[in-house]
Amino acid sequence: MVTREDVLSAFQFRHATKKFDETKKISDQDFNVILEAGRLSPSSFGFEPWRFVVIQNTQLRNELRTVTWGAQGQLPTASHYVAILCLKDGMRYDSSHVTHMMRDIQHLSPEMMEKKRERFREFQKENGILETPKALFDWAVKQSYIALGNMMTAAALLGIDSCAIEGGNMSAIERILAEHRLLDNGRYGLAVMVAFGYRLNEPSEKTRQPPEEVVFWVD
Repeated sequence: MVTREDVLSAFQFRHATKKFDETKKISDQDFNVILEAGRLSPSSFGFEPWRFVVIQNTQLRNELRTVTWGAQGQLPTASHYVAILCLKDGMRYDSSHVTHMMRDIQHLSPEMMEKKRERFREFQKENGILETPKALFDWAVKQSYIALGNMMTAAALLGIDSCAIEGGNMSAIERILAEHRLLDNGRYGLAVMVAFGYRLNEPSEKTRQPPEEVVFWVD
């Protein structure tokens, strides 16, 4: 079993790696664990809005680098580079994806499907999620960050470095992904990207706010 010390050590180890050692590659076995950490992550209502696109193609990485200022060091050097996509309209309560998840993945009865769909509709309506396409997509993107965090933590537990990447022109990045037919004809949008590999240089000391400034108990 993983000890408490192991868990905290992994979080101390993890840092935003700006440049990786190009000579070191993550094994298939280890990277599959990272992907499984994402796939097995929780999501609101269990509807899994995500898709994980592993970008190993050098030409595509070079294209992305022209519009992703936050990945100038990572795109050329990362062992593995992942774009996490999220469904757009597919996360509406009445979408075919939601029906598929309830019927084919969660194996709910027709009666339970309708009850869950109605609860989901109420949740989306009460919280303004259905007001605009952007509100719906932004809510779906929130789910992807759960998967992102779990993937990065799994990597750290395996001694693998990572860096989450948002810095860039997201619209331009999406255009490039669409040109390579990776957005499923507009069904998906880009949530966030993340690079994995092995650090080239040791990081500076980790800085965080002290516990007493961020943790509050209500007894």
